[in-house]
Amino acid sequence: MITRMSSLFLRTLREDPADAELPSHKLLVRAGYIRRVAPGGYAWLPLGIRVLRNIEKVVRAEMNRIGGQEIQFPALLPREPYEASGRWTEYGPALFRIKDRKNADFLLGPTHEELFTLTVKGEYSSYKDFPVILYQVQTKYRDEERPRAGLLRGREFVMKDSYSFDLDDAGLDNSYQAHRGAYIKLFDRLGLKYVIVSAMSGAMGGSKSEEFLAESQYGEDTFVRCLESGFAANVEAVRTPAPPAIPIDGQPEAQVHYTPNTPTIETLVDYLNAEDLGRTFTAADTLKNVLVKTREPNAKEWTLLGIGVPGDREVDVKRLEAGMYPAEVALLEEADFAANAFLVKGYIGPKSLQDNGVRYLVDPRVVSGTRWATGADKPDHHVVDLVCGRDFTPDGTIEAAEVREGDASPDGAGELVAARGIEIGHIFQLGRKYADTFELDALGPDGKPVRITMGSYGVGVSRLVAAIAEQHHDDLGLVWPREVAPADVHIVIAGKDESVREGAERLAAELDAAGVEVLLDDRTSTPGVKFADAELVGIPTILVVGRSLANGVVEIKDRASGERTEVAVDAAVSTLVELIRG
Repeated sequence: MITRMSSLFLRTLREDPADAELPSHKLLVRAGYIRRVAPGGYAWLPLGIRVLRNIEKVVRAEMNRIGGQEIQFPALLPREPYEASGRWTEYGPALFRIKDRKNADFLLGPTHEELFTLTVKGEYSSYKDFPVILYQVQTKYRDEERPRAGLLRGREFVMKDSYSFDLDDAGLDNSYQAHRGAYIKLFDRLGLKYVIVSAMSGAMGGSKSEEFLAESQYGEDTFVRCLESGFAANVEAVRTPAPPAIPIDGQPEAQVHYTPNTPTIETLVDYLNAEDLGRTFTAADTLKNVLVKTREPNAKEWTLLGIGVPGDREVDVKRLEAGMYPAEVALLEEADFAANAFLVKGYIGPKSLQDNGVRYLVDPRVVSGTRWATGADKPDHHVVDLVCGRDFTPDGTIEAAEVREGDASPDGAGELVAARGIEIGHIFQLGRKYADTFELDALGPDGKPVRITMGSYGVGVSRLVAAIAEQHHDDLGLVWPREVAPADVHIVIAGKDESVREGAERLAAELDAAGVEVLLDDRTSTPGVKFADAELVGIPTILVVGRSLANGVVEIKDRASGERTEVAVDAAVSTLVELIRG
């Protein structure tokens, strides 16, 4: 196919869009692939839709290879299935809820576990029907509070979601591993550098869960890994190894000290060390108590919650939210402190929390026998040598403290290093959560019902366009991998002589006949404009037809390396076909 730039619906931009921060956002807009329609919503222009469709083609090929069968659900969905699963409320404000003219409730689908489950229930009933893998490539909707980063955080996006249905856990594990292998193949085909990390299941529910993260300094997901062992996990999924308990007998008695003007960990440590209490204090010897409020999905009232972490750590809100899901979590406001006079800001300790019935969860490092300096529940006072298990008893543990580079790896093999990534895929072993909700059973060979077990597997198709652009660009523009590029060859006519134009047209026709997709810049623009656009648009191979054609020579340029090669015009087509087909 030959696409002529003289008639292509395309306008490139020389300046970055004002609302764009990430390279992918800037370049996709400047190169004419997408245009913003509303916050979190983008139109796909001709070149952009080609890249999107090429990615979909790879996704479908790898899904079909493992036996997946494609179906399609509507995006407009009834309330009832999501009410039954609890996600009508669990999704909170992220769900687009609408009413039809008869006042019936509907939603714009953020994900389709409920519909897949009900569909299989309606069609299959025997053990002979299973296992089965169904998938769709579908537009999804989530009401992001702050849509940003172009295609990476939108309110409308394209996803591939697939679901496996098996008779037992062994079958589920096979389906999970099949998807995992398919994802590795498809992300490799797309030319992405990525890592596979342990993850939380979140709104999907279920047990085993892994994310595929495209490495990027602009990614919204922080992950850590151990270079010695290969351990890798999203920070929300990192589990802190608890140290062994310490004997309580022989521990010094807790003592309250007057500590004026010490509302922060730093000021407290400085004051205690200046008091010469017989040992040197660090921030890690203090217990920081952070108060939040939580609310269950169906509850109207907020409930106070105390979080205790070592003072050298901050509370990571994402980890806290993951640990409390599906409850909503918010920091306390001044009105909350005013309504609970026992909360003395800067000097909160475990005692007043437990005396007033406030649930108190601590970091796994806070084990029995550890002693702490912490708030004494009155202004300008702290208690030193408060021993866990003797002077206070937490209600449980929670993973809420920040994970830092240099922390010990949970597998004990070395230290953690941190990086950022873009989530491009997520796989879950859902188990029987949705099968239980909708009573999805199959009659076994003995005539007894067998509860089906499920897996859920997502790929962010439209965000893959941005993830690839993030990893494949340079100072001049996009540099698409051949598998997803909107064309195979970008022919630049670099001359006004009619013989040059005719030569370029002839080469384009021969390439087209050979099955090569050609983007032909046949505009009357100057060569400088054409070359700049060729770099910006990012087709992997550029063929320059210019004055050297008179000597029987054309130039082939590799967009990624910048390497230029002169070839005889008679050999150009065969050279390019061999290059493209590898």
